[in-house]
Amino acid sequence: MAPAPSKKQRTSREGDRMAISQLKKIAEELLSSRAHVNNLPRILSFLSPSSPLEFVLESLLTLQSYFITLIAELHSSPSRAKPLGPEFGGKTVEDPEAVYRVWLRSRFDEFVNSLIELAVSPQTEDSVKDVALEALMEFVKRGKGGKFHSAIYYELIHSLVHSSSSVKPTVDLLVEKYFKFIDVRCFTLSSLAKIAMSSETSVTKGIDKITECDGASESRLESNAQHLFHILSRVPPPDGLCKASSHEMWSQSEADVKETESTVSSGASVDAEPKKQKTAGSPTRFSKKLRGKFTRAWISFLKLPLSLQIYKEVLVVLPQIVIPHVANPVILCDFLTRSYDIGGVISVMALSSLFILITKHGVEYPKYYDKLYALLTPSIFMAKHRARFLQLLDTSLKSSHLPAYVAAAFAKKLSRLTLSTPPSGSLVIIAIIHNLLRRHPSINFLVHQNCSDGDSTNVADEPTHDDSKVDSGPRQSGMELGKDLFNFEELDLVKSNAMRSSLWEVETMRDHYCPAVSRFVASLEADLTMRAKTSEVAVADFSSGSYSSIFRDEIKRRIKQVPVAFYKSTPTGLFLDSDFPGWSFEGDSIKS
Repeated sequence: MAPAPSKKQRTSREGDRMAISQLKKIAEELLSSRAHVNNLPRILSFLSPSSPLEFVLESLLTLQSYFITLIAELHSSPSRAKPLGPEFGGKTVEDPEAVYRVWLRSRFDEFVNSLIELAVSPQTEDSVKDVALEALMEFVKRGKGGKFHSAIYYELIHSLVHSSSSVKPTVDLLVEKYFKFIDVRCFTLSSLAKIAMSSETSVTKGIDKITECDGASESRLESNAQHLFHILSRVPPPDGLCKASSHEMWSQSEADVKETESTVSSGASVDAEPKKQKTAGSPTRFSKKLRGKFTRAWISFLKLPLSLQIYKEVLVVLPQIVIPHVANPVILCDFLTRSYDIGGVISVMALSSLFILITKHGVEYPKYYDKLYALLTPSIFMAKHRARFLQLLDTSLKSSHLPAYVAAAFAKKLSRLTLSTPPSGSLVIIAIIHNLLRRHPSINFLVHQNCSDGDSTNVADEPTHDDSKVDSGPRQSGMELGKDLFNFEELDLVKSNAMRSSLWEVETMRDHYCPAVSRFVASLEADLTMRAKTSEVAVADFSSGSYSSIFRDEIKRRIKQVPVAFYKSTPTGLFLDSDFPGWSFEGDSIKS
C-alpha cells in the first residue's frame, strides 16, 4: 500500500483544487462576456511547461475556444485614428475599438508562442504536446480567413530546428497527422529551405568570429543541422501525386477563398459546381511546386557545414529518398564528387549515389575507377556499409568495354587482399575475381601465368589499352622465380604491373584455415573451363558475411567424415621426440 500523504501534501492538494476551480471560474467568465477580457492575461500565465498538467490543459482549451471565434477580427487592421466632428476643428483621436484589437492581437501572439513552447519543450507531457500542436495547426488552418497561415507554421518549424533538446516526439506527431496534406508538406519544405539559407548566411558572416574555443557555437550549429535533417528526411517525397489521397489539403488556398467569396456574393450555391473545381485545382497547383520546393530545401541543407555523423546519415538517404525525387539529380554531382574524393568510409557511402548519377543521368567522372581502386583496403571488408559497396564494385566491373589492364589490376589487388582479410572478405573477393575472369577472357592468363628463369629476353610486351592486342593464353612475364612484380601500393592502374603477375594468392586459399574458403575455391575451379554450363556468382550472397554467419552455416553442415585422434597414453607435449630425431631442446637440458 502507498504511504498516506502528509499534512503538508494534503494542504498543497487542497490549494491546487482551489486554484483549478478558480481558474475554471475565470475561464467561464472570459468565454461568457467581453467585460471579463482582463482575465485573458491571468489565464495566459498558466501556459508554461513547468505548470501542473490540469492548469495547462484548462488554460489551453479555454484560450483556444476564445480565440477561434475571434480569428477573423484579429487580422483586420482598421485605422486607429478616429475623426471628431466639425465642432472640434477636425481633430482625430484613437479609436478605442482599434486599440482593443491591437491589444487582443498581442495577446494572441503570446498564446501562439506559448503553444509553440509547449509543443517543443522536453518538459511538456506527451498528451499536452498533442493538444498544443492540434491547437496550433487549427490556427494555421483558419488564421488568415481560411488560408494557410504560413507565419505561425514557420515559427513552429523554426523553434523545432533551433531547439536545444530532442524534437522527435513533436516531429513524429507532425508526420503522423499532418505531413499527409500536400500544402503542409509544401510549407514545411519552404520553411526548412528558408531556415537553411539563413543559417548558411549567418555561418558565412560569423566564420571569422568563431574561435577554436567556441565549442558552444559549434555544438549549437551541429544541433540545428541535426534537427533540420531529421525533419527534412521525414517529409514525404513528391511522388505518387496522381493518387487522390496525396492531393488532400489541410486548408484552403488563396484562390479557393476568393472563388468561394465571389460565389457567395453572386448568390450561387457554394456546394454546387465550383466545389468540384476547388478540390481539384489547388492541390494540382501545389503538386507542381512540390518537387521544386523539395529540391530547394535539400540543396540549401547540403550547403551547410555538416558534422561527420550527419554527413554519413545524409549519404545513406540520398540514393533512395532524394535523388529519385529532385527536379534535376545532376545538381547533386558536385556534392557527391567532393564526398567521393574525401576517401575512407565517406567515399564508400558516396559511391552508391554517384553510381546512380553516372549510370542513369549521364554524369561523367573520368577518375571513377582510379578512386574505386584506391578504396580497396583491408578495412573496407569490415566496414558497416561494405555490402552495398561490394555489390557496386562487382557491378562497376561488369562492362565488356573495360580495358584489360583495368580488369587485371582489380583482380590482382583483390587477390592480394585475400591474404589480409577475414574469411568473409576472402569469400566475396574470390566471388568477384571469378566473375571478372568470366567477363574478361583477356585476363585469363593470370590464372596460369608461368614464371621465367630470369631471362630478360622472355619479357612480355607492355600492357596495352587495346584488348584486341592482349593474348588470352599463357605468357612469360619476365618475373624472377618467387618474385611478384605487382606493386600493391601503386594507385596508377597502368603502373601497378598487374599484367605481369598472376593470381597465386587465390591458389593459396586452397589451404585456408577456414573450410568454407577452401571449399569455395575448389568448387569454382571447374567454372572457368565449363563456361557454357556455369554462371556468374551472386556477390550479394557473400557481401554481408561475417565470422558469425560462416560459423552458423558450418555447424549446420552434415559431417561425413570425422577426424579421430587416438593416443595409448596421454601426451605431455605438442610434439613427440620421434618427430625431431637428433634434436635436443633447451627445456630438456634444463631439466637434466
